Amino acid sequence: MSALPSARAMPRQPGHVPGEAGVWLFIAGDLVLFSLLFATFLSYRADAPEVFAAGRAHLDQTLGLVNTLLLLTSSWFVATGVRAARRRASRTAVACFAFALACGLGFGTVKVLEYGAKFEAGLTPETSDFFMFYFAYTGFHMIHVVIGMGVLLAMIAYLRGRPPQAVNLQHIESGASFWHLVDVLWIVLFALLYLLV
Repeated sequence: MSALPSARAMPRQPGHVPGEAGVWLFIAGDLVLFSLLFATFLSYRADAPEVFAAGRAHLDQTLGLVNTLLLLTSSWFVATGVRAARRRASRTAVACFAFALACGLGFGTVKVLEYGAKFEAGLTPETSDFFMFYFAYTGFHMIHVVIGMGVLLAMIAYLRGRPPQAVNLQHIESGASFWHLVDVLWIVLFALLYLLV
């Protein structure tokens, strides 16, 4: 007995690039911008290593690691959701994107708690160059997380609003690519801010 059309995986061409070209242009531009920000951080750090070491000592590496694990887990859910969408398993894809969204909310919650602890301790962007970079860069990244969560919500609504065979996989792949960008940027930020000696 042959499989129903709605159960067949969507075909992928050799050399397939996931998502739409416009999304990749945005991602490339964002990567260039963050690369400049990272280079600026390293330049300031080279001029005052003791200030940056003192600032890093006030960060909670455990919370940073928790947030890293949350975003890595969310990326796994997103990748699993994309594979499910390719198989036209929309309900599974929706569940995966919802779990990824929950991880994003967890990330935001941890970040708010971390910010609160810093302000309670009197650590603000005016405390030092390190904390100026810390709040600016993690805040800018948090904006990306919020946008990414909006994208995940849109992906969930898109999949729920049409039959599996009517799903345009490029839309799903584009949203997933943006979420993976959010993850990659945090990994670099975690290494620069929390781990770099």
